[in-house]
Amino acid sequence: MSIKVLMADDSHAMRSAIRRTLEEEPRIEIVAEASTFAETIQKIADFKPAVLLLDLHLPEKRDITPALVKAQLRCVCTLAVSLSNDDEARALAKSYGAVALLDKMTLYGDMIPAIMHCSDNKHFSASA
Repeated sequence: MSIKVLMADDSHAMRSAIRRTLEEEPRIEIVAEASTFAETIQKIADFKPAVLLLDLHLPEKRDITPALVKAQLRCVCTLAVSLSNDDEARALAKSYGAVALLDKMTLYGDMIPAIMHCSDNKHFSASA
């Protein structure tokens, strides 16, 4: 059984880089990609991923609050991704209900272990 992952990042280059890394791990299946919050929420409903890699700085923030996102994301294990790893970024990640904040600068060493941790957490499991 694979761990279904949705990637949400407004940078096509970043999504491509993440995809290349995750495709090397046979236990992970990338089910969809999104570049806005609205797309992310829709693709969660459509694809039912177990893990969401969420760029903290997606477009459309003015209409979509962290409380709304957190309510919509409660069914997935959310891993926030950002170039910043300061107090503000950690607070924003927490407001979205993320279980971890991954720094884009060190993402590749941290990403797969974090996804595996999400799948091992009894509150979030990979869908068949």
